[in-house]
This record gives sequence, structure tokens and C-alpha cells, in this order.
Amino acid sequence: MSDSLPLGTGSPPLAASTNLEPTAVAGLPKVLVSRCLLGQPVRYDGGCQGPFDLLQRWQAQGRVVPVCPEVAGGLPTPRAPAEIPGGQGEAVLDGRRPVLTDDGEDVTAAFLEGAAIALALAARHGIRVAVLKARSPSCGNRETYDGSFSGTRVAGAGVTAAQLQRAGVQVFNERELDQAAAALARLERQLPPA
Repeated sequence: MSDSLPLGTGSPPLAASTNLEPTAVAGLPKVLVSRCLLGQPVRYDGGCQGPFDLLQRWQAQGRVVPVCPEVAGGLPTPRAPAEIPGGQGEAVLDGRRPVLTDDGEDVTAAFLEGAAIALALAARHGIRVAVLKARSPSCGNRETYDGSFSGTRVAGAGVTAAQLQRAGVQVFNERELDQAAAALARLERQLPPA
């Protein structure tokens, strides 16, 4: 099965002792990247961001593992916009908050499934760095929207970003590509010589 396709709900559960040690592909650690940042039209509105030159270069090197957690979790494209009341992915992971669409539909299960799939990909590929879409209720790493659908931003991570951060993955967004590149360079220096 291709790692770039949604894995669906039949994915095996992750063991509690997930090993996220860096693995080399041609001497380079892999990076998990939001599919929308690679120019793939998977955003809730059917759009995309990018592609970004650095991400394209990493993709050409074979180090990108693409994922759209919302699509992998079973949501269609396009789909209704969704937000977390309070904006905190950690609260969703802990079962304290839902993820709701602007119509009030509870899509928490799809968001949790997508986060689990992203974490499984990170574990499978030894990924320690991710570049995810800023402010997304799945992928936002520093801020998300507050759940009022008014455009109000709050500090906090989306569901997938929070799940990855809990596992020790450094999560960056498309405005932090220089920092992501620096983190990958540090990982490369830790790899044993080929």
C-alpha cells in the first residue's frame, strides 16, 4: 500500500512504545508534510497551498511522506469547515473537546483517525520533523481558530500536530521552513556515516 494514500480506518493500532528514531533514506531523514502544502487540492475548500520550492526539493530527494489527516481520516474534499471549540487539539486527544463543522456536525472521530494515521506514518518512517498547514484544526502547530467560525485565532495546536508533538516530533508550518530545514540538518549530523 502506498504511504501517500489514505490508509482508512483499518490501520493497525500503534504500540505504546512507538520508536521514532531517525531513519535515513539515501542518508537523509524523512519529513512528514501536509499534502495541501505540496500543491495537492485536499484542503476543506478543495484548494491547496504551495507548492513550496524547499518542499519540492525534499520531495525530489525522496524524503517527503505526504499526508492529509482529514482525508486519511475519511473526510471528503471539499468538506464543511471544522473548528475546535477553544481551539486546542490536546483537549480533543484527551476527550474533553469535539471537532465540529460550521453546521454543528461532530467530526471528532475522523480527526482522531487522521492523527493516528499520521503518527503511524511518522513511526514507520522514523520521522522526527513535520511541516504541516498553519492554523488548521488538524495541522496547526502554533495556533488554530477558536471554534466560533469568526476567524478568531487562539494559541494551540490542531489534533494531528498535538499528537505528533506528544510523540516528540518537531512540528513546523509553511512559514517556518527555514527552522524545519535547520532541524533536519541537525538530524542529518546525528546520523552515522554511510
